[in-house]
Amino acid sequence: MATGSINVSVENIFPLIKKFLYSDHEIFLRELISNATDATTKLKHLTIIGEAKVDYGNPIIEVKIDKEAKTLAIKDQGLGMTGEEVEKYINQVAFSGAEEFLEKYKDSAKDAGIIGHFGLGFYSAFMVAEKVEIFTKSYKEDAKAVRWVCDGSPEYTLEETEKSDRGTEILLHIAEDSTEFLEESKIRELLTKYNKFNQVAIKFGTKTETLPLPEGSAEDAKPETIEVDNIINNTNPAWTKSPSELKDEDYNNFYRELYPMQFEDPLFHIHLNVDYPFNLTGVLFFPKLGNNLNIEKDKIQLYQNQVFVTDEVKGIVPDFLMLLRGVIDSPDIPLNVSRSYLQADGAVKKISSYITKKVADKMVSLINDNREDYDKKWNDIKIVIEYGMISEDKFYEKSDKFALYPTTDGIYYLWNELIEKIKPTQTDKDGKTVILYANNANEQHSYIQSAKEKGYEVLLLDSPIVPHLIQKLEASKENVSFARVDADHINNLIKKDEPKISKLNDTDKETLKKEIEESINDNKFTVQLEDLDSTDAPFTLTQPEFFRRMKDMQATGGGGMFAMGGFPEMYNLVVNSNSDFAGELLKKNNAEEKNAMINQALDLAKLSQNLLKGKELTDFIKRSFESLK
Repeated sequence: MATGSINVSVENIFPLIKKFLYSDHEIFLRELISNATDATTKLKHLTIIGEAKVDYGNPIIEVKIDKEAKTLAIKDQGLGMTGEEVEKYINQVAFSGAEEFLEKYKDSAKDAGIIGHFGLGFYSAFMVAEKVEIFTKSYKEDAKAVRWVCDGSPEYTLEETEKSDRGTEILLHIAEDSTEFLEESKIRELLTKYNKFNQVAIKFGTKTETLPLPEGSAEDAKPETIEVDNIINNTNPAWTKSPSELKDEDYNNFYRELYPMQFEDPLFHIHLNVDYPFNLTGVLFFPKLGNNLNIEKDKIQLYQNQVFVTDEVKGIVPDFLMLLRGVIDSPDIPLNVSRSYLQADGAVKKISSYITKKVADKMVSLINDNREDYDKKWNDIKIVIEYGMISEDKFYEKSDKFALYPTTDGIYYLWNELIEKIKPTQTDKDGKTVILYANNANEQHSYIQSAKEKGYEVLLLDSPIVPHLIQKLEASKENVSFARVDADHINNLIKKDEPKISKLNDTDKETLKKEIEESINDNKFTVQLEDLDSTDAPFTLTQPEFFRRMKDMQATGGGGMFAMGGFPEMYNLVVNSNSDFAGELLKKNNAEEKNAMINQALDLAKLSQNLLKGKELTDFIKRSFESLK
């Protein structure tokens, strides 16, 4: 029997491990299972290259609770350790056995799936245990089994013991303040959270299975039941397979395995697989998003060699793709020793760029393969694409091939298709192509109709980030501007060199304008007289494009120098000087009647813009009913 002190550089590392190294005590189980997985995958590798002359078989990792004895055991059938190896790997804290193994077998072990950091990972056990025992027997011939015991001080005991099978069993004597880890439900929860896709099968208890009845059994025959190992994990999840092995049904089943509470299938998936200049695999799913920018649950999950690390993937995944779901697995993502947060690294930027490129390429292939299907899905994915166009220049550069611009009539154009369609009719007198759009087809219906009567196309751009997207498009596209259909009268939105006929002379116009301004007496309305068709509405309310756009941007976190203060409500009141109404106003001598006509017409204009509310609406309805008497 040997005794000694663990080789640490501080007097007592255990309080540091317990309080500072790992912020979350529950990850001890993840670390111990990762070590057991390493030991198993290392043995597999050594048998493949002929260095281990053993029958590898179908090894499992077993997790067992003994509530009476207050112990939790993690047992593997991996390569085990000799007494010398225990001295080296357990007693010299921070010496990484996995790193040494990879260095020794670097040419052949590249894809062995070794997690690493054995020493510190093992010592996380002392966060929940008052005493830890190791029973281990190496795969090497004539190796003696050994038992290591430590009670949470730097003192340990190492001695020979009886153990016939190879591998390692870690026995945790759970501390009084951690008895929750003796509950079956808690351990099952942790195994499901961290090890649902572990590379090596994990047994946690047993379950009852019903055997099928043999052919010709009697009608009242009862099927037999047997107890079988309860394997809690899927060792070969979809992202570890080649896309050629999988069908859409397999991806959808995997999606439900990842997110059991999601009942809708994803719209489509993107399978990631790269081995240079970094290793990364995964599957990303596009769920139905609509205009929702605040998806918090069911986030993308980050794994290292099939061990769950976190679902906080900011930095690895570009911001605009945080709205997606799925899995990313990479051994090259640099995490701190407790794997609790990402460390800044050049590889992370490369991974983020790769994912961005992969998504852009997928969009191109989807629209090329089935344009009709892509058009149908656009409204459910547009928020991601538009966000990507705003935030990632590389993504924006490719977006003309897959970003769609739908019209209020349900026609979907790519950028070049749109410009080709509208340029002949929607180019103004200065040679600029004006793209008309609405963000609410119902509220802006009358303005849309006015535009369509002139043969113009009106886009329906209704996601919350459209103002930012428009700014980007106007800045990068040549000789193009956007105007919302209610920003001005349609004649002013796309100004043409067309002669205007006016029924009123300049003096009459000045008189009419002054009378209307005095009657309304409200600074938020700017009165402008226009020589429009006599059939056009007498009064039309529009909101200037610049102010309205700045206000919209402010609502979604933009607006530049105006962002700190509220935007004033400002409207143009367009008065049709050629309308019969304008002529009637000028003829009226009774000031009270004139004032009533102006305010009734203004209320009608407000009503068309959904601006008539509260007392104003009540008074308007009352007046309207009285006029029917």
